[in-house]
Amino acid sequence: MNPRKLTPSMSLLTAFEASGRHLSFTRAAEELGLTQSAVSRQVQALEQTLGINLLTRHGRQIELTAVGALYLRELAAGLGRIRSATLQALAHESGQGSLHLAVLPTFGSKWLMPRLADFHAQHPGIMIHLHSRIAPPDFNASELDAAICAGSGAAPWPDLRAHALQAEHFVVIASPDTVPSAGQARPEDIVAYPLLSITTRPEAWSEWFDKHGLEHRRMRMGPSFELTGHLIQAVTAGLGIGLVPQVLVTEELASGQLVQLFEPVQSKRNYFLVYPPRNEHLPSLQTFRNWLLQDFAAHDNRNPA
Repeated sequence: MNPRKLTPSMSLLTAFEASGRHLSFTRAAEELGLTQSAVSRQVQALEQTLGINLLTRHGRQIELTAVGALYLRELAAGLGRIRSATLQALAHESGQGSLHLAVLPTFGSKWLMPRLADFHAQHPGIMIHLHSRIAPPDFNASELDAAICAGSGAAPWPDLRAHALQAEHFVVIASPDTVPSAGQARPEDIVAYPLLSITTRPEAWSEWFDKHGLEHRRMRMGPSFELTGHLIQAVTAGLGIGLVPQVLVTEELASGQLVQLFEPVQSKRNYFLVYPPRNEHLPSLQTFRNWLLQDFAAHDNRNPA
């Protein structure tokens, strides 16, 4: 077989990868700094070189064919390794670099953001770009280098490198105006209040009731929220009682804006730093990983379980 057919030019490959990822020649052109027609011609040239249809075109709409989707998945991983290798080389030479990090929205704003000033003070040459993600990120379909996620078990993502940061502990929180005698509250008392929940954790209250031997039929469920930060605001406003990760409300509890009703309860999840194996030696990621693990270790020493 002609070697050229097996090794198309980088310009053709990047044009297809961007088009397939965005499912839009226009957005791919904006990303690559080309015209829409130039991107379209490059994808057509790649299809002619391979002798297969990678995209179907319906007017201005494009879709991946079955073989196109397979090719994009493998190609994205390969391009990701090339970009990672280039970044490693540049970072090694300059002592600087950048890191694209996906993070749970409320965890990012409540825990990580207040600490990034310390990281930048220690490592001024590294730029951290934060991307909010609720679902686990797809490293093959994005420019992300790493992510901070919450998952169950010792290895929730077998295809990724994962470093356990800390166990997740839930606390029941309320406004001091909603529950004036918080220190005297008993678990069975909360059935008198609306129970606010997170849409991604619908089982949280059920697990809490089970741990305290309470009947599920006594639950008085209130509104649910997509973001934990919105639930915290709703509890502060007196809309009900919340069950949230303890690490996300330390500031509100310390200031007295919210009160904790009972002892924390460990959930079935842990926080992890995760990334694909190809990024393991990325200098900026190595530096951030070491800093993050040291910070969590110091926190555990200050607050032993």
